[in-house]
Amino acid sequence: MAWVGLALACAKQARPAEAAAPSTPGPARPAAAPVSDALAVQRPANGEFFGLYLMGRKVGYIFENLGPLPSSPGQARAVTELFFKANVGQNVSERRYRETRVYEAKPSGRLLSFVVEAHGDGGDQVLEGTATPSGLRVIRKRPDRPNEVLNLPPSREVIEDADQARVAILRGRTVEGVITDGQDLENYKLTTTFGDHTSRWVGGVNVRLAKAVTVSEKEKVPVEAYVDEKGRIVELDFGATMRAMAEPETMAKRLDQVEVFGLTRIVLPKRAPPSARDVPGALTLVLDGLPESFRKNTYRQTFRALAGGLVEASLRAAAPTAKRKVRPLLDPNGGANLKSSIIVESDDPQIRAQSEKILEGEKDAYTATKKIVRWVNLNMTKDYGASADRATDVLRQMRGDCTEHALLAISLLRAAGIPARRVDGVVYMVNDDQVPALYWHEWVEAYVGEWTQLDPTFGQDVADATHFAVGEEGNAEITPLIGQLKVADVR
Repeated sequence: MAWVGLALACAKQARPAEAAAPSTPGPARPAAAPVSDALAVQRPANGEFFGLYLMGRKVGYIFENLGPLPSSPGQARAVTELFFKANVGQNVSERRYRETRVYEAKPSGRLLSFVVEAHGDGGDQVLEGTATPSGLRVIRKRPDRPNEVLNLPPSREVIEDADQARVAILRGRTVEGVITDGQDLENYKLTTTFGDHTSRWVGGVNVRLAKAVTVSEKEKVPVEAYVDEKGRIVELDFGATMRAMAEPETMAKRLDQVEVFGLTRIVLPKRAPPSARDVPGALTLVLDGLPESFRKNTYRQTFRALAGGLVEASLRAAAPTAKRKVRPLLDPNGGANLKSSIIVESDDPQIRAQSEKILEGEKDAYTATKKIVRWVNLNMTKDYGASADRATDVLRQMRGDCTEHALLAISLLRAAGIPARRVDGVVYMVNDDQVPALYWHEWVEAYVGEWTQLDPTFGQDVADATHFAVGEEGNAEITPLIGQLKVADVR
């Protein structure tokens, strides 16, 4: 899920009192080795549990812990566990994700190793990483697949990055660092700003809290941490509609029964005009709750501010008109949209072979793009709750929802030398209850001499004008819009 990368350790830290000097003379004691600010603070001894709430409904829990590693003096261990469970359509989506990272315990101590375990929705996988003199050596383990060895550049992550919020509050200033992401193994900048003190009612008591705000270069969602004077995290806010609340373990693990599609959809005041499905076609939405950062004019979408904080979004869909180009093509964005990764896997021999099999030598970039998108649409089974996070797993199981359709399509496109990326947003639908609404969705954008959007889930060579894009590549940047974005008019 998009929110998985949001669970960073966020809490206040305060140094413990120094030990009293010996009352009687004696031999001089060796000076204690200095430890990181991330360890020299007050925190719950056995870790912290949080109930994870989406729009007020509990959909999972988080567990966090950081402390010295008893079996290895001079080292520390950070543990993060996330569990998510909800109904997705008629199926149940259940995901368990656990990271264990080991660092040098000294100030700016290096990341020494990590184990990332993912089970359930998205597929089963274990990543075992070890720092070497030349970089990171990662063993990737998946059921019924041979182990893979990945040799990656060195990680610049240090122990303070495991708990930047506490460090920022302790120091009273901004902390910057890097996190090696446990899903795609890329390095992302992480910045935490100390937000001074505030107070909130907690359990009927007005409690003084410290605040820190953490932003990841990947997720782009400010995570606000509120911590009491004993170093306990009271609340983590991931925008207005998703938050984690401190709870005892038994309470944190007691979940609500939630149907995600119905909970997060954006109900419309009336149906969209039938012409919005045409290509070329157009649709206009009058929106409330769309921050300015999302109002980026493109070849498909333009925005106009209206009175009262409303925004008019004009959506258009048309086939590309640029002169036909022969693949392979250069990426106009510098190469990111041709890159193979542990998720996209466009360099994998199976992905490359399938791409060429589909294309049968077709060299025209747009024709090739349409062939791949159509093949994905016709050959994948639509199955919500049968997710896979990696392209080779999608290719093997050939089932899933819009995220699997988009992931496999862009992997096949990149393997064919066609720059491509996933697009996150909402799409217009009228389901069995006959309520017109926008549902969260993912589709594809490809460069064929100009950018064009296609939808492999719905089999559209041109994604029609009912597609409203707000983000890219499955990141959590769209999280603040969930539950906040409203539609005042449709035309």
